[in-house]
Amino acid sequence: MAAECQSERGAAIYRTQDPVQNLRIRVWLQRVTPTALFTQHVLQPVPFSKQNAIEMSTFDVRTSESITDGYRTDDQEEVEIGWQEKLFSQFEIDHYQNEHLCQSPLDCQYRLEILRLEESEEKKNRRIFTYTDFDSYTSTEEHSKIVTTSQMEIPSYLTERMSHVRRRRQEHRIMEGKIPRSRLITWEPTEEFVRSNHVLNTPVQTMYIMGDLGPYGKLGHRGDEYILCTIKMDSNGILSVKPDFNDCKAVYRIETEGEKRDLWLYTVQNISLDVKPEEQSREKNLFKDLYNRHKEYLTTLVGDEFATPPLGFLQLFVNGEVVSAHGFEYDNLYVHFLLELPNNWTCPPSQQLSGVTQTCTTKVDDQEDVAYFSYPFDFEMSIRSEDQPEGLLQWPMLYFGVYSCDFWQRYRIEGYGYIDIPDRPGSYTKTCKTWRPILPGTLAEMRRFFVGGALELEDTTYIRIPSTFKGERLSRFGFRTETIGTVTFRFHCMQQCRTFLDSSMAKKKSQNVLDRMGGLTHQATFHSVLAAFGHAQHRMHEARENLPKDLLQTSALLDMSRM
Repeated sequence: MAAECQSERGAAIYRTQDPVQNLRIRVWLQRVTPTALFTQHVLQPVPFSKQNAIEMSTFDVRTSESITDGYRTDDQEEVEIGWQEKLFSQFEIDHYQNEHLCQSPLDCQYRLEILRLEESEEKKNRRIFTYTDFDSYTSTEEHSKIVTTSQMEIPSYLTERMSHVRRRRQEHRIMEGKIPRSRLITWEPTEEFVRSNHVLNTPVQTMYIMGDLGPYGKLGHRGDEYILCTIKMDSNGILSVKPDFNDCKAVYRIETEGEKRDLWLYTVQNISLDVKPEEQSREKNLFKDLYNRHKEYLTTLVGDEFATPPLGFLQLFVNGEVVSAHGFEYDNLYVHFLLELPNNWTCPPSQQLSGVTQTCTTKVDDQEDVAYFSYPFDFEMSIRSEDQPEGLLQWPMLYFGVYSCDFWQRYRIEGYGYIDIPDRPGSYTKTCKTWRPILPGTLAEMRRFFVGGALELEDTTYIRIPSTFKGERLSRFGFRTETIGTVTFRFHCMQQCRTFLDSSMAKKKSQNVLDRMGGLTHQATFHSVLAAFGHAQHRMHEARENLPKDLLQTSALLDMSRM
C-alpha cells in the first residue's frame, strides 16, 4: 500500500442532535511486512536517467492488488462497528470461557454471548475489538490518565480527588445539590453534594476501539492491546473522536514495542447514513414548533408588558462597569465608588449606592501598568416632575477613590475622581483623570512609602463640591494635589417615563428625557454652550502653538509699544 502516514493523532469535536445510536464506523487495520515493502519498491518504475539501475519491474511479480489480496487474513482486517457495539478480543474469549472467573452479571452475559458466537461461528473480528462504556477497562483508563510526559509523575491532590468522580452514566434523579432558593448555605455538605456542585460533572459515555497487534498465532495478550480510536459522547450532544476520521487525511500508524517493532497502518471512517431531505425538513419543523411552544410558555410566565412608572415620574436605570485603572504608582489596586443623589431624587430602599471592587494586580500593557477590574454595578433611581427645582436640574454624580494594598497590609490612597452619569440613554465609555492630596517636602512621601497611609478626604464629595456647602464661593487655596492615573468606566443607561407613550410627543423623539418632561430645555443648551466653548478654546491653543515664534515675538513687541 503506497500511502501517506501520520503519527500525530489529534482529537476532533463534533456537535450533533441526531441519536448517537445511528453512528457507524469502519475501521481498517493492516500490518506492514518487509516483504510488502520490498514488493512495492519493485513495482515502482525506475527513472530513465539512471542507466546503471536494474529494471526490476520486468521480473515476474504480482500486481499491487494481488499484494493486498495476498496478505494473511491475520495481517489485515476491516470491521464495521456501531455505537457501544461489543466485539470480544481473544483475551476476553479465553477469559470468559472459564465459568469460575465470571463474577458479575455482566461477565455472565458476556460468557453467554461468546458461547453463542462459537456455536454459530458468526464472529466477524480477529484483531479489532471494542471496550464499551460498561466495561471495567473504561473506568481504569480514565483513572490512570497522566497529565505530563514524565515517568516519575506524582498525582496531585486535585487529580486524586477528580479521579473518584464518575462522570459516566449519571442517573437523572433529584440530588441534594439542587437546593431551594430559601436554603442558600449548606453548613454540613455531604460528599455527594460537594461532587455535584464543585466539579464539572457532565454525563459522558465512552467507547474504545482497540487492536490486538500481537504476533501471528499468539493473540490474546494484554500487553499487545493498543487503542485505535476513543469516542466520547456527552449529554449535550458533543461527540469527541480521537483520532479524527480519515476522510481526506493520511492513514494512521502504530509501531509496536518489543524486539520486532512491527508497523501497523489503520484508518477510521464515518459510514453513518445521511439523513434524507424529507426527514431533515420534518425534523426542522418539529424543532421549530417545539421552540415556539416553549416561547409561548415563557410569555405566559413573564408577560409581554413592562411595568410602567407612575405618571410624572422619570426612572433612570444604570448598568455600569469599572473597567480598568491606568498609570498608578503602586500595585494591588481596588476602587471604592459612591453615587450621590441630588435633592428630590429617590431610590428603592434596597438599592446600594456604594461599592468596592476586588483587589487587582497590574500588568504592563503598552508600557503602562494597567489593572483590569471588570466589576459590574447597577443603580436605579427616579425623580418626579413636580419636584423639579427651578433652574438647572442636578443629575446624579459618581464619586470614586482608588486605593492600594501591599503585602504588609499597608493601605494608600492613589487618587480621587468623579464622573457624571450620562443624561441620555445609550452606552458610554468614559475615562476620568484622578488626583491625590500631597504635603510639601519628602517626609510625607517617605511615610507613605514605608508606613503606608496618606492624606485622605473626610468627605468624599469634596472631590467636586461638598454636599454640605451652602455658600456662594468655595475656596481651596493652599490645597496641594498631584495628578496621577486614570480610571475607565462603562455605562449602559436606560430611561423610562410615561411621557414616552404620549402620541402627541412623537415628533420630539430627537430630544432627551428632560425636554419631554417639559421646562428644562435650557439644561441641554447650557451643556452644549460649555462644550462649544471648550472646543473653541482647545482650537485656539492649537493654533497658537502652530504659529512661528518670530510672529509671536513681533505681536508681543507691538503690544508693549502701544502700552
